[in-house]
Amino acid sequence: MTEKKVLIIAYYWPPSGGSGVQRWLKFVKYLPQTGFKPYVFTPENPSFAVQDQSLLKDVPAEAEVIHFPIWEPYEAFFKLSSLFGDKSKSAKPTALVSGKKKSLFQNISTWIRGNFFIPDPRVFWVKPSVKFLEKYLTENNISTIITTGPPHSVHLIGYRLRKKNKSLRWLADFRDPWTEWGFLDSLMVGKIARKLHKRLENKILSTADEIITITPFYVRRFEALAKRKVQLLTNGFDEDDFKNIVYRKNEKFLIRHVGIINEKCDPRPFMQAILALMEKNQDFKSNVVIEFIGEVHPEIKAFVQNSPALSSIIRYTGNIPHKELISRYGESSLLLLILTGYKDAEGFMPGKLFEYLATSLPVFAVGPTYGDAAALLKETNAGHMLDSNDHQGMLDRLAIEFSNWKSSDQRVAKQSTSSAYSRRAITQKLTELF
Repeated sequence: MTEKKVLIIAYYWPPSGGSGVQRWLKFVKYLPQTGFKPYVFTPENPSFAVQDQSLLKDVPAEAEVIHFPIWEPYEAFFKLSSLFGDKSKSAKPTALVSGKKKSLFQNISTWIRGNFFIPDPRVFWVKPSVKFLEKYLTENNISTIITTGPPHSVHLIGYRLRKKNKSLRWLADFRDPWTEWGFLDSLMVGKIARKLHKRLENKILSTADEIITITPFYVRRFEALAKRKVQLLTNGFDEDDFKNIVYRKNEKFLIRHVGIINEKCDPRPFMQAILALMEKNQDFKSNVVIEFIGEVHPEIKAFVQNSPALSSIIRYTGNIPHKELISRYGESSLLLLILTGYKDAEGFMPGKLFEYLATSLPVFAVGPTYGDAAALLKETNAGHMLDSNDHQGMLDRLAIEFSNWKSSDQRVAKQSTSSAYSRRAITQKLTELF
């Protein structure tokens, strides 16, 4: 029997951390169980801010990982930034939209990043990768490849390989939009650069054998751009990660948010509801604790600091390994999802939402009540989505969740009703596209 092979081209790979890594890490983990041998092509020396060594355990023995050198303009950026007096890691280009007040040099650098490195600073990896992979694919008899972006320059590798070999089957996976991505606004991308982005995006959408994306909203948007069918493969949760989770009732009503609170994400309406209930309910005030796991925007921290009441109940842990995160889920009382402030937030179904589902803990979500995440919460009966302007609705929902927590002796996880969103099930759907 001929061995079935597939090559995944991904910039983010362990020990890089974050939800963007886990999508294809989990696909690779389960592909061997479907009869496919996965090959992964990834940078040897990438530049990423978050590391999580615990994710390496999920790389299956059957996978062959090819680490290929990449040149990125970040070292030159560091040298220039030091000349302008900024020697800190905050000068890193990936942190230019982190929320700190930008220097003149950082503003200029952001504009250069957005208008000269198209589609992104990883574009210098394209040409040498194509040269290497053209030979590698032939020598290893690999006829199916997948590219996943962002960074969207990765798709250019697939495009060039496909143009050189018409028999190659190519699937392009979009974890975020491209020309309609709100991140481009943060990079001050001008009209000329946007036209170039559009031209490159059109090439990918018209050439790839399959276009894949992660939410129903993104499916509709990419179908409008591509004038063709686009496949939906959502993110999901790995049942293996949660099989040994231990649930216990915390001594406090512990609300946890997992993931980045950046300049586009606004938890303040939720915090105002918290403050209102604290004033109204002394028992709630004495028991509530809010924990943010991951990076939090400086403006939000300043907002909290200016409120003695919020400062007394909110804590920050920073980034933690995924393995440790799973254990923290087990002692949580309520899981928080904030989608307010994002462009096209109705199309957001972040990876953490699927992990929230896997815990079977209640989810308190603030964002578009008509969006994809709201529909998922309703479908799975996992929680409630409330509009950021619905102050009374948030107040009432918090009171109900607090009452439920008070009346329960111990948190016992109900059997998950969302197995369709397991990584194993979604991987099976992926192989059907091969």
